[in-house]
Amino acid sequence: MAKKSSGGAPVKPGKATPVSGQYVETGPKGGNPSKTEITGVEGRPMPPTSKARGKWKVVDPTKHKK
Repeated sequence: MAKKSSGGAPVKPGKATPVSGQYVETGPKGGNPSKTEITGVEGRPMPPTSKARGKWKVVDPTKHKK
């Protein structure tokens, strides 16, 4: 099973979402976060970004009750 993280490394478009939650689009070097925010579902591919070489960074991971 894939290693889970609560944030950290940005995710490239088309790659599997590591953790469910709210993601914001960042620039190619990790800066310039845009106002675009999406909901990523764990295991599903991330959508395309609005600009070339953009990535997605988790800003609010989903909290699950057990």
